[in-house]
Amino acid sequence: MKLLALDTATEQMAVALCHGDRVLARNETGGAAASATLIPLVLSLLAEAGLAMTELDAIACGQGPGAFTGLRTAVSVTQGLAFGIGKPALCIDSLLIVAEDARGQGAAVAGEVLWVAMDARMDEVYAAAYVHDGQRWTTLHAPALHDLETLQLRWAAQPPRHVAGNAMQAFGERLPVPAQAQCWPQQADRAAALLRLARAAWADGAAVPPEQALPVYVRDKVALTTAERQALKASQA
Repeated sequence: MKLLALDTATEQMAVALCHGDRVLARNETGGAAASATLIPLVLSLLAEAGLAMTELDAIACGQGPGAFTGLRTAVSVTQGLAFGIGKPALCIDSLLIVAEDARGQGAAVAGEVLWVAMDARMDEVYAAAYVHDGQRWTTLHAPALHDLETLQLRWAAQPPRHVAGNAMQAFGERLPVPAQAQCWPQQADRAAALLRLARAAWADGAAVPPEQALPVYVRDKVALTTAERQALKASQA
């Protein structure tokens, strides 16, 4: 399998390439710089691997949630390259990359719920919950945008035992995590985690035509309805 994977959903740009057992992974500065540096980095990795773009089997991208411009950068580049070489695309949940990176850091999360909480700016958090069965991840709570109060209510009702993501550092005491929870606030190798998920998605037959590789925006969604919020508050009374 020859697979290229791209993610620019955060301030860290992740690009990875696999060619059989050989893996090349790069984590570089993203943000506003990603639009100018992503394609040169892709070409550099292909040259290092001795591969032509047309030899790839598929191209994967982190589809969000994340920074609006960043998501568009990775997805549009993936669409354009995949269209150009006539190959399919793979769409990877960008919050799941954080969960997989925590697992790569040694998080013993098999069978345990792992929450991911990433700073979404404007006092909001991108959050989701997953569980790994030793082979694959399952999404328990799909990625959504939470204000701090809503996420605290959810966590108060069901205290998380495992949490990954930079929201803990970004908000500190404003987003308390139970003292007994294991936390992974920093990512070690986002590119490698992205590639592992992309390879699993390819093996699961999740490839789609390039035009179906679309970003996931959650800023226009709410995490809980008013009724759900009131129920959570009542449970704490």
